Amino acid sequence: MRFVLGLGILAIVQGCASQVSIRSLPPEHPAAENAAAVESAAAFAAATKANGAETEADAAETKGSPAGSETGRASPGASETLPPVTPEDAPSMYTYDPWERINRFTYRFNARFDEAVFLRAANAYRRVPSPIRSGVHNFFGNLSEVDSVINYALQWRLTLAGRSLGRFVINSTIGIGGLFDTAARLKLPGAPTGLSSTLAKWGMHPGPYLVIPLLGPSTLRDGLGFLGDYGTSYGINIAGLYRGNVSWALGTVNAVDQRSNVNFRYYSTGSPFEYENIRFLYVRKRLIEDEGLRAKLSRRRARSTTQQENAVGEPAGQ
Repeated sequence: MRFVLGLGILAIVQGCASQVSIRSLPPEHPAAENAAAVESAAAFAAATKANGAETEADAAETKGSPAGSETGRASPGASETLPPVTPEDAPSMYTYDPWERINRFTYRFNARFDEAVFLRAANAYRRVPSPIRSGVHNFFGNLSEVDSVINYALQWRLTLAGRSLGRFVINSTIGIGGLFDTAARLKLPGAPTGLSSTLAKWGMHPGPYLVIPLLGPSTLRDGLGFLGDYGTSYGINIAGLYRGNVSWALGTVNAVDQRSNVNFRYYSTGSPFEYENIRFLYVRKRLIEDEGLRAKLSRRRARSTTQQENAVGEPAGQ
């Protein structure tokens, strides 16, 4: 009996030993490791410097060669060096935020409200069947086409204004009041715009950063644009949807629908600089969009000037 018990204990010990691996810790010699790291960095710097010197020598030799002098450029076999990136090439991290104190307070308020009310309503809304949610989203998107028609006309982008008008007519009739995006199936995709884009098109700067209660990150120009868009919808008052008790109900449903389609969560990254990151990204995105709008306007003006010159037969102004 003792012999059998001893064999069992020996088998268990061998089984445990086969699963346990003993790792040897590296020697604790920080001075030696630092010295090795310094030597490695110095060797890398020397190799990089030598490579740069060889590249400059090859470029000079190619430039002095007959082929290089004739063509004015290096031969295909020669390596081309790009100018180094300097701090001036990086975009500025500065964002004009004169109301930072009140903006930070509003940002914290929006985060608490979003967690306590908005997200709960949006999560409950996501349990609604997908066809119903899609119909609600299409309905409010169709109402915004009226504002897009007006602002595209103010931007003098008449082709897009006509497309938005066509989308509104098609979706309001064939799409049963906008519940179905029939225009998209007819190769008329939506491209909404607003008063803020109109102001940007004609040269208005975004202005200082602004956090609007319940709406979130914005700028002074975007805030004015939001008021203008709401005033336009209130003034037109399609089917009486923007006045009275119906407007409050529809506004609440529209807000919940928009929140359910946004994946942003306050303080989800755990970064202590979330306010600064959101501020920089929002304003930078706006500036890039403004450059795109003005570039299109510049190209259109250059095209019209070229057409006028071709029609006259000589450059304008001569």
